[in-house]
Amino acid sequence: MPKKNRNPKSFYLLSLGCAKNTVDSESMAQLLGGAGYTGVAEPAKAGVLIANTCGFIGPAKEESVNALRELADGKKPGQMLIAAGCLSQRYGAELAKQVPGLDGIIGARRWMDIVDLVQRLRAQPHPQPIYHLPDTPVVGGDERGAMRAAIQGASAYLKIADGCRRPCAFCAIPLIKGAAVSRPSESILAEARQLEAMGVKELILIAQDTTDYGHDLGMKEGLSTLLERLADAAPGIPWIRIMYAFPGYVTDRQIETMARLPQVLRYLDMPLQHGHPATLRRMRRPANVEWVRDTVGKMRAAMPDLAIRSTFIVGYPGETEEEFQTLLDFAAELQFDRVGAFTFSFEPGTASEPLGDPIPPEVKEDRRRRLMEQQQRISLAKNQAQIGKTLDVLIEGKGDGLSLGRSYRDAPEIDGMVMVEGDLPVGEFVPVRITGAMAYDLTGAAATARAIGQPIALRE
Repeated sequence: MPKKNRNPKSFYLLSLGCAKNTVDSESMAQLLGGAGYTGVAEPAKAGVLIANTCGFIGPAKEESVNALRELADGKKPGQMLIAAGCLSQRYGAELAKQVPGLDGIIGARRWMDIVDLVQRLRAQPHPQPIYHLPDTPVVGGDERGAMRAAIQGASAYLKIADGCRRPCAFCAIPLIKGAAVSRPSESILAEARQLEAMGVKELILIAQDTTDYGHDLGMKEGLSTLLERLADAAPGIPWIRIMYAFPGYVTDRQIETMARLPQVLRYLDMPLQHGHPATLRRMRRPANVEWVRDTVGKMRAAMPDLAIRSTFIVGYPGETEEEFQTLLDFAAELQFDRVGAFTFSFEPGTASEPLGDPIPPEVKEDRRRRLMEQQQRISLAKNQAQIGKTLDVLIEGKGDGLSLGRSYRDAPEIDGMVMVEGDLPVGEFVPVRITGAMAYDLTGAAATARAIGQPIALRE
């Protein structure tokens, strides 16, 4: 495209990785917009190209590097290319060698300085990339007025904290993000009110560890307190969903709070990572498997319709076939509604580095396959138990005589969908009678001809 058709005060922002990264991308976009920059959907039309990268595990790093190279290969005179995010934070100098054509590198901890970096790049020649990676980078407390939320349709991810203080041996997040920093409750509540005014129907609370919220602020039971205050502050948001709970920190009060507050969905994402105590100890994870059994029992007693999602790592160094079988038995016993399975990814610099990566890739993949095949049978049975029930479904799309949405049992992008006959209003809740079930998805029909905007019951 000719340079004259490219506005130098326009930007293209590619967001890679998890929802937490998406929030950072949205915050950067807000700051750029406030500085007079306009977002565009095509790289060729942008004056500033930004890739907010992911550096969590090997495949994510590879995807980020490839995306940056593609942008660099297509860069035109007058355009600048910035690598932002987790990969930049961890591998700044190395990343510049891997991607010729980078103009600037800014880390995940200083996303709020994106406008400053762009202005520096505009103001001075830079034959080498300009690095914005302070020696003592921090996050939290310096958000420059940017909302820490990412809106997707009728749902919004709201970041309540950043960083992590957990010692998990396989995880690079503390290296990338630093220690946990909780956002002030008043900032979170103000943004929830703003999202409510914008018509958001689902608030998804995210952090590296939501159950650690408020610890650094001297709060006890910080997440439970925040949930109670959110329910009061934004009563017009029908769904509040909790993601990324840490084992051992789902307290009795949190269970009681979830069961008591109608807005808080009976859904919990709690990554457990394994079911064998010895493996968990090597992972430097909570190894009290009995706590998991007891807590899951408490949660299901308080909320019989609770949907629990978990994730597991297979092929961790030292995992024997016996340990893996214990994981299979554990998952079969606990009957989680949703499960994600990942093969171990060797990450230099983490506490697991001395253990190496001794388990062959084909063994890892075989174990992942066996775990997921077992889980598909469990998930199918769980879904079949929904047949005949009426669930409130948040409609997110439609076409070819079908509407697609999610029930409270499904978080966006990672869980299943509900396929509903007919042309239903996008962004609205519709009561749906479930008529069919697959391993991941449900089918159904609208239960009533309810007028749009009429209140519906959130639970049976």
